[in-house]
Amino acid sequence: MSDPNLFRLRVTFCKQGRLALLSHLEVARALERAVRRAGLPFAVSQGFSPHMKIAFGAALPVGVGGTHELFDLQMTRYVAPDEALEALRDASVPDLMVKDCVYIDARTPAASAAYPIGTYRVLLSCAPAQLPVPEEITVIRKKKEKVLRVSDFLVGEMELAGAVLTFSLESKPTGSLRPDVLLQACCAQANASEDDGCCAAPLAFLVENGEPSLVDEDPCGGGRILRVVTTTRIDQRAV
Repeated sequence: MSDPNLFRLRVTFCKQGRLALLSHLEVARALERAVRRAGLPFAVSQGFSPHMKIAFGAALPVGVGGTHELFDLQMTRYVAPDEALEALRDASVPDLMVKDCVYIDARTPAASAAYPIGTYRVLLSCAPAQLPVPEEITVIRKKKEKVLRVSDFLVGEMELAGAVLTFSLESKPTGSLRPDVLLQACCAQANASEDDGCCAAPLAFLVENGEPSLVDEDPCGGGRILRVVTTTRIDQRAV
């Protein structure tokens, strides 16, 4: 719970370009250093291991970018949002740039829980006539297999416009479906050969910063292999 005596600043930033390949922990460390360079009066936790009171929103998989990412910073004194924004922008790099700062009260839900629905925009290597969506996906978590029903997490329909795909996923208290896992399953199903006697196309894989014109040819002679070029979370919202 937030300390009512502290000022709680919600910061919006982007994660893009080559820095989309950073892990969530690496992003957190980079932004903590930006806060220190900006000279903001951040609060520090008590105890044997004091650390900055900063809380990040829902994590992105490695290789997935974001244009509307969030973190909450608790500060010991008030700094005008415009001043905080300018200081953070001066201390940030372009591909991990702070875009907005606003104060929120102590009763506002944490960034990680406030917006469970994320909307993603995907650039595919080519424009498929349609994209099959599997009903179930098997994932391995903590060395155990778990079957996830796509309909439990997919909000609305997947919208395909040429080589651009847009869809929304909801994170739930019981678990979540990662966008890269869903996309891999969709591309794998699209690339699957109808003839078992023919060599199968390889599974789809994430290629960050790839050119959509540079696509692999199906070894069976059936045309292009569908794969993901870039994935970006473009919005987060409440249920």
